[in-house]
Amino acid sequence: MSLCKHCIQGVRHEGEPQGKLEKIGGVPCYVATPTIDYPKDKVVLFLPDVFGIELSNAQLLADDFALNGFKVVAIDYLNGDAIPPDAMNDGKFDFMAWLANHGSDKTRPPLDKVIAALKEQGVTKFGATGYCFGGRYTFDLAFDNIIQCAVVAHPSLLQVPQDLETYLAKSTAPLLINSCEVDQMFPVESQAKADEILGGGKFVPGYKREYFAGCTHGFAVRGDMTNPAVKAGKEGSFKATVEYFLAHL
Repeated sequence: MSLCKHCIQGVRHEGEPQGKLEKIGGVPCYVATPTIDYPKDKVVLFLPDVFGIELSNAQLLADDFALNGFKVVAIDYLNGDAIPPDAMNDGKFDFMAWLANHGSDKTRPPLDKVIAALKEQGVTKFGATGYCFGGRYTFDLAFDNIIQCAVVAHPSLLQVPQDLETYLAKSTAPLLINSCEVDQMFPVESQAKADEILGGGKFVPGYKREYFAGCTHGFAVRGDMTNPAVKAGKEGSFKATVEYFLAHL
């Protein structure tokens, strides 16, 4: 299991998060709730990258989804051990040692606890949007048909073509992939393979892939907003995600 240097590079975004931190099923979560009427039986699960739910970028994104009418629950599936924001770009953090202690045996159980608790609260439909590290878990939830709509942005830790073939064979969740030009974890070859396996109507529930030129892995959550291409990519991927949830969740 490995990630790339871009997984821990990026820019912290400015803004004041409007959601709140609370525990669901005993698991810390950042919850963003619409201020307008919204369907109480639907929740978007926000599966963050390695910087977790306390990175302001993630919280601001969750808030933006809430502004578009979705209740969002960002889950601390890293068990309080996200990479600290100060480690972004410093080149000194022992990333591989951290990664070795965050396998699915430790990171999947918190997701299951939160989902079970939300079901007890009356939630019956789940969407998931996973960024980088979270893309792996979005796929896993889709494999188990726990979610009804899946979106990933610059996903990491996918096995290509195996995971794409498994998605085709097992999942019923429509899938949107927000991809980019420079991505060691999901390069253009993997993007093309996804289109080959799932595109052209082969995956009946629905498949779409967006491509953002001039963007690098991490753009959808940690992109440099002073770069016009990256700004367009971040905003474009967010818009595509909202539209996909509106159509399929």
